[in-house]
Amino acid sequence: MDNIILIVAGVAIGAIIGFVIAKVMEKNNASKLIKNAKKTASAILREANNEGESIKKDKILQAKEKFIELKAEHEKVILSRDKKISDAEKRTRDKESQVSNELSKNKKLNASLESKDKDFNHKLDILEKKQKELDRLHKSQVEQLEVISSLSAEEAKSQLIESLKSEAKSDAMAYVQDKLEEAKLTAQQDAKKIIINTIQRIGTEEAVDNCVSVFNIESDDVKGRIIGREGRNIRAIEAATGVEIIVDDTPEAIILSCFDSVRREIARLSLHKLVTDGRIHPARIEEVVKKTQKQIEQEIIEVGKRTVIDLGIHGLHPELIKMVGRMKYRSSYGQNLLQHSREVAKLCGIMAAELGLNSKLAKRAGLLHDIGKVPDAESDMETPHAILGMQWAEKYGEKAEVCNAIGAHHDEIEMTSLLSPVIQVCDAISGARPGARRQVLDSYIQRLKDLEDVAFGFNGVKKAYAIQAGRELRVIVESEKVNDQNAADLSFNISQKIQTDMTYPGQVKVTVIRETRAVNIAK
Repeated sequence: MDNIILIVAGVAIGAIIGFVIAKVMEKNNASKLIKNAKKTASAILREANNEGESIKKDKILQAKEKFIELKAEHEKVILSRDKKISDAEKRTRDKESQVSNELSKNKKLNASLESKDKDFNHKLDILEKKQKELDRLHKSQVEQLEVISSLSAEEAKSQLIESLKSEAKSDAMAYVQDKLEEAKLTAQQDAKKIIINTIQRIGTEEAVDNCVSVFNIESDDVKGRIIGREGRNIRAIEAATGVEIIVDDTPEAIILSCFDSVRREIARLSLHKLVTDGRIHPARIEEVVKKTQKQIEQEIIEVGKRTVIDLGIHGLHPELIKMVGRMKYRSSYGQNLLQHSREVAKLCGIMAAELGLNSKLAKRAGLLHDIGKVPDAESDMETPHAILGMQWAEKYGEKAEVCNAIGAHHDEIEMTSLLSPVIQVCDAISGARPGARRQVLDSYIQRLKDLEDVAFGFNGVKKAYAIQAGRELRVIVESEKVNDQNAADLSFNISQKIQTDMTYPGQVKVTVIRETRAVNIAK
């Protein structure tokens, strides 16, 4: 037991001694760590001090450099200001010296002017004395002349003025007469020169406008199909188009006869479509003719547009463009109206340019000068074509110069612009070319138109066609308004009116056609 106690006591004493030794060792280590930390801190402080000193030195150097730069700039500004001030002082000194020089000069000039003024006044006094002496001498001479001539000064002056007036008047009259003669000769020469140059610059063609068209066919068998059973097809074509179709022994050809080239063209195109299609009967004929008429109307518009584009005319009203296109199918004294109008427009443009006028307006008036020859359903046939064309031009917004040129080109109204005589001259030039016009053809066409107009003067007439070169008038009436008895009376009345109102060779046969149809559709 004692041994155990001793052992326990020894272990406890050993533990205490070990703890004490451990604490002593920890203290030693801590002191060592503190010493090392102090050494490290002092080293860091030294490095920080060294870096601070270097940064401080750098900043001081930079500040010194910036100060030096600012100082240099400031010195430059001061130098420039000093230079400007010195320059301004120099200019001021120069101006002062200049002003002093000018003042000295002015003093000298004033002195010289004062001396000259004295001399001038002295000379003026001398001149006044001389003038008075001259007036006295002039008065005495006038009195002597009045005594010698027994005339007063006023009377002599009036006689002198009258003699000078008569002499100047005779000289002026002679001068004016010479200038008028010279102007007449020069005007004639210049006008001939302008007209000749204008004609030479326009290429022209002779007019070829017939009253018949030839429709070529592949074989004579087609003629029978065109004629139809008992001639019903050919009658239907003639009734629908107003064109006489002549089927004779001419091989592979059918002749279309009509004074109206629009009708002939419609008939020709319709026959071409019918023969190509192969279906030829009255209903089909009427359908094809209606379609062809619409096609021709569209072609008329296209022709008008191409014409105004070729001539460089802009802003023309669509209705006037349509009238220009219809000129293609009209003739004037055998001359194609569209070709004539194009030619007149070109001539007018060149002549207006030669005279210094507006060539565009001249072309416009030249193209439109004969639109009154293309009548519509509402036109007054008794109005001259120039006046009618002028009214249409005014209606569709053309300028006053153009309207006056259209209306005055046959002297129906007074000319109010320089364009009007130009249009008149160019119209005469175009129509006066050899081969341009044929008066006989125009009178023949007019007679056929008059025949048709006679028929349209009666009620119930739907269509009227002059065929057989004016020897036959076919009148198609509306079956609802005209019965069979009235048709016979209408034929007699038309023939009597033609006989009393018109002059024509031979005889005119009047045929009135009244047709009724009953159509039903089987479904």
